[in-house]
Amino acid sequence: MSELRLGQRVYNNALSRRDFVKLAAVCSTAPLLTNCAVNPVTGERQLMLMSEDQEISIDKRQSPHQFSNDYGVYQNKALNKYINGIGQSLAANTHRQQMPYSFQAVNANYINAYAFPGGTIAVTRGILVNLNNEAELAGLLGHELGHVNARHTASRMSKGTLINVALAGTSMALGDSAFGNVAGQIGQLGGAAMLAHYSRDDERQADALGMEYMVKSQYTPLGMVGLMDLLRSLSKHQPSAMEMMFSTHPMSDERYATAVKHAEGRWGFAKTQAKHRDRYMDNTAPLRRLKPAIKAMENAERHIAQEKFHEAKQDIARFKKAAPNDYVGLMIQGKFYYVQSKYKEARNYFTKATQVFPSEAQAHHLLGLTQLGLKRPEAALQQFNDYERLLPGNPNTIFLQGIALENMQQVEPAAGRYQRYLSQVNRGEQAQYAYQRLIEWGYIQQPQQQK
Repeated sequence: MSELRLGQRVYNNALSRRDFVKLAAVCSTAPLLTNCAVNPVTGERQLMLMSEDQEISIDKRQSPHQFSNDYGVYQNKALNKYINGIGQSLAANTHRQQMPYSFQAVNANYINAYAFPGGTIAVTRGILVNLNNEAELAGLLGHELGHVNARHTASRMSKGTLINVALAGTSMALGDSAFGNVAGQIGQLGGAAMLAHYSRDDERQADALGMEYMVKSQYTPLGMVGLMDLLRSLSKHQPSAMEMMFSTHPMSDERYATAVKHAEGRWGFAKTQAKHRDRYMDNTAPLRRLKPAIKAMENAERHIAQEKFHEAKQDIARFKKAAPNDYVGLMIQGKFYYVQSKYKEARNYFTKATQVFPSEAQAHHLLGLTQLGLKRPEAALQQFNDYERLLPGNPNTIFLQGIALENMQQVEPAAGRYQRYLSQVNRGEQAQYAYQRLIEWGYIQQPQQQK
């Protein structure tokens, strides 16, 4: 069959397995090659296909989409200033102090924290309401700093790129972003579309680095022990709440035992350093008052995804009274009706969400989908335009603009959107739909089948 390029580079000579092994070994024999780098933590040379500038660039492109997927940055400037202050004090004691670190809370209800390779670090409000003191928060942020400083994401992406090239067929299209086509998942019900998934070895190293950074920042190493003990307890009593945390950050009893060993041994001299429980409680008091509502929201999201609408309705009743104007709560209620094709009810909640948090993009995206469901393509297009204005770079939005324009019988601008979409995405049902439309409208010639 003829090959569909769709604006991307195509490589027809994929590496063999033998070539991959040779390339993976070059760091030990050719230290001047640009594909090799010195790990800033271990001092050892390692295969690295991504520069520090590329790490920062990917971070800047992708982290805003993940934040929006997590309902945006938590709208309490004082709390975010507090979290960033702790993070910056830790970052001053890391191996890569030059990175543009930032630390903030996001509105997601699930329990997790994550880091992008350029130093953007977020903690969910779901985990903040469960921490007991500032030292545990320092342990959490220190762990994420460990991933950034050891370049875990960049290393795994470098290895993944080589493996993909080595094991691909005779032709392989490589996109511009090492993260691949993940931005189009923003509108889905599930969270954490783009988060890195670390190995157990990565987690052990991040634990060790996190404890080192927090001790050097005058926190007790018992904060890390307390954090791990908390996560173990939550996994037993609220296993569903820990699914995302443990899928991105594998947990084990061995990690906890190692943390205890290091806190008692190597860092035992620092056990009397600060926990700052009162300071943590004071700064998180407004958020912690929402803890029952946040838990009900988390349950509602899970039940909606499972299509357990009766249970989800009960969850909504629990949080609606306590947090009637909470952006996340409004979004969840909109999703509750949207997935049941009750578009008028969904529109009401998504519209209110855009009013409560006008600078956050996800509500516009889902409101646009709802307007399509109501057969109002002009209104849908306006919402997709608003989304792209607030959060550019999501190819899925370009595709949906094309759908809206097509429904408005505006073939030429619709074709332009589909061409833009295919210049970024060439796989999946949406790409196939756009491609077929361009063939039907005469913008692409039908490829002849090879005999």
